[in-house]
Amino acid sequence: MAAPRPNWNPMADDRPILMFDSGVGGLSVLAPTRRLLPRSSYVYVADNGGFPYGIRSEAEIAARVPALLGRLVERHRPRLVVIACNTASTIALAAVRAALDLPVVGTVPAIKPAAEQSESRAIGVLGTDATVRQPYVDDLSARFAADCTVLRHGSARLVELAEARLRGEPTDPADYRAVLDGLLGQPSGDRIDTVVLACTHFPLVAAELAAAAGRPLRFVDGGPGIARRVAHLTQGQDWPAHPVGQAVFTAPLDIGQPLRDALAGHGLNDISIL
Repeated sequence: MAAPRPNWNPMADDRPILMFDSGVGGLSVLAPTRRLLPRSSYVYVADNGGFPYGIRSEAEIAARVPALLGRLVERHRPRLVVIACNTASTIALAAVRAALDLPVVGTVPAIKPAAEQSESRAIGVLGTDATVRQPYVDDLSARFAADCTVLRHGSARLVELAEARLRGEPTDPADYRAVLDGLLGQPSGDRIDTVVLACTHFPLVAAELAAAAGRPLRFVDGGPGIARRVAHLTQGQDWPAHPVGQAVFTAPLDIGQPLRDALAGHGLNDISIL
C-alpha cells in the first residue's frame, strides 16, 4: 500500500466557486470573496462572447445565461455559483436557480445599504440600461428607500471604460463626467450624496468616478454583501489542499499583459477559452 502523499488531506474538497459575468466586472465581487475565503479554488467566467449584456434584450439574456451556466456547471462541477452581474441576475436568476441543483447567489443593486447611509435622503442608481429599467429596482426602492428620492441612470459607456481600464488602455476623465452628468444632472440630482454602483463593472472605476464628480459622493456596491453570503453558504465545508484560480472566456480574444496581470492579481493564473 502506497504511503500517503505529504500534506495529503483525505477531507479536501476540490470543488471551486464559479463566478460568472458578462466581462471583467465580476472581479469586483471576486476580490472581497477571496478575502473572506482564501482557501477556495475559483473559476471566473467572462462571457465576452455575449458582451455587453446591458444593451441586449431581456429575452436574449434570459435564454443565454441559464444555458451557458448549465454547460459551465457540468464542466467545472462547482460547489456554488455566483452570478456576479446585475443585469444577468435581475433577468435570469430565477431561471438559473430552477435549472441548477446547487446554490446560486445573485447580484442586486445595493439600494438598502445606500438608503441606510444617505444623509440627504437622495440616492442615485448607476447601472446598465437593462438593469435600471427592471421592476426589481422599483421593488427594492419601495422596500428599502421609501423615504428617499431615487434617481437612475443607465450607461453602457461606463462598462466599456471599466473593461478598457483593466486592459491597460487610457480613458478620458470627460467620459466619466458625462456619465455622472446623466445621473446628477436630473431634477433633484444635486441632492444625491450616495450612488449605488448597480453594475459589477463600476466599482473597478470608482476612483475615476469620484475624481470626476466635483463634489463628495459616497459609492456603494454589492460586492462585500455577496462575499458574506457566499461565506455563509459554504460555512463548515472542506477546502482544496492546493487552491487554484482559472479565468474562462467564452470567445477568443487578445489577452494582453495588463489584463493577464490584472487577472493574476485576483488569483486567476490559468486562462482558457470555453
